[in-house]
Amino acid sequence: MPLLNMRLARPKVLVDINKISGLDYISETNEGNISIGALTRQRLIEKSTLVKDNLPVLSTALGSVGHVQIRNRGTIGGSISHADPAAEISALCLALEAEFVLKSLSSERIVNSESFFLGQLTTALEPEELLTEIRLPSLSDGWRWGFQEVCRRRGDFALVGCVALIRLDDNGMCQDARISMFGAGDTPVRMREAETRISGSPVDSPALDDVARLVSEKLDPVSDIHASGAYRKQVGGAIARRSLEAATNQGKGA
Repeated sequence: MPLLNMRLARPKVLVDINKISGLDYISETNEGNISIGALTRQRLIEKSTLVKDNLPVLSTALGSVGHVQIRNRGTIGGSISHADPAAEISALCLALEAEFVLKSLSSERIVNSESFFLGQLTTALEPEELLTEIRLPSLSDGWRWGFQEVCRRRGDFALVGCVALIRLDDNGMCQDARISMFGAGDTPVRMREAETRISGSPVDSPALDDVARLVSEKLDPVSDIHASGAYRKQVGGAIARRSLEAATNQGKGA
């Protein structure tokens, strides 16, 4: 539907998949991870107790996706398959290292999130395939998270945003980090250099300064009518820093 609204697609036939049974669910696996059917409404995921208990960053970030009316109709699979680079859900999946189940009449395959997003509005889905399930690891085992974005108005697409996940040891040293940026490129992107810089070190001002610098240097956003590429680069570094600060200081985002 977004492609139709933007006049980027003019198909001769539209197929409504809303009534396909068995693709609207949120369940916990034997390993304690979360599986979500592709037709599950975003608002249902946002309000799910299972998601809030196991993936609080997902339920919180979903509150920034459009408006309630949009989330009442929009599905998680629809957002992922649309692959808008400014979409929060795609960046969340990248940070969480989600897996996607892709099915056709004759086959099924599992694709990780980093291999799924190929470019703006372009994914690894083949013409005969359908995204049927999203598999997300639970954020137990000491993970903390932060989520930040900058928009012109609440509910607008993000000019730039960040999902940050970190694990700290008892001494406050970062054991592991994942930093995913959105709205600043053709796809959501992991900031590997920044993750390496923060891992194994205290999350202090010098480390956060380095993260902000590395993120700004790595991002290669375009300019459009909403913001310049230079603005997105600068703000992207600041947003990454704030997301890590939220994860470190509060453990439950901001």
